[in-house]
Amino acid sequence: MAANHNNALHLLQITDTHLSADPGQTLNSVNTDQSLRSVIRHINRNRPNADYVLATGDLAHDGSARTYTRLHRHLATLNVPVVCLAGNHDDVALLQSTLTGANISCSRHISRRHWQIILLNSVVPGHSAGHLMQTELDFLQQQLQSQPHQFALVCLHHHPITIGSPWMDRMGLDNGKQLLRLVSEYPQVRAILWGHVHQEYDRSQQGVRLLASPSTCIQFAPLSAAFALDENPPGYRWIDLYADGSLATGIEWIADIGM
Repeated sequence: MAANHNNALHLLQITDTHLSADPGQTLNSVNTDQSLRSVIRHINRNRPNADYVLATGDLAHDGSARTYTRLHRHLATLNVPVVCLAGNHDDVALLQSTLTGANISCSRHISRRHWQIILLNSVVPGHSAGHLMQTELDFLQQQLQSQPHQFALVCLHHHPITIGSPWMDRMGLDNGKQLLRLVSEYPQVRAILWGHVHQEYDRSQQGVRLLASPSTCIQFAPLSAAFALDENPPGYRWIDLYADGSLATGIEWIADIGM
């Protein structure tokens, strides 16, 4: 842990909200609007001093304009800036054009205090698996080269490593090894953060923290060969980034998703 936490950067990650055009729609019996509202209420009550909320993809289940408009209203009730990233269920252009204004943006880069946060688009339209185009990798490298004295958190939607669930690993980032090789050349990168897998994941590889987070709706069973649901409730991740490059992180589970 860092010796001085007074100047920490406080982040929250929400991911895989899977809203649909119909606010009454459920996903595996969970009303995704209701579960998202419950997560937002918990954040506003318990973590009002966060610096940013990172919303890391599959924000809409159907990629419709109606869904993003309603999602904007939900996110605007958060009391901190929200930065949005697309996932494979999202329409990237619609997401970027709709989720803007108020406290919401689709910024690709945040530079604050001793850290930079770099957000990469891993979406391949029409496919569940992800890929980082060379332009995304070049953008990442450019930011790391231009800010060598800032620690870095890299965010994307798809998982760049296998997580031990064969059905899910077929839908991961197909050039994850390329991303990890690039990151290994820049020791200021301290963590990679993603969504997509609907479960908590926390490992380290060559000094880089590898983090995935639960969905605000349903969770997938870890280490499952085929699709299976876990009994965990909706959740989100908190991350505190410290001035010495260390970080602390954990999951908040929301057991009560009542209205």
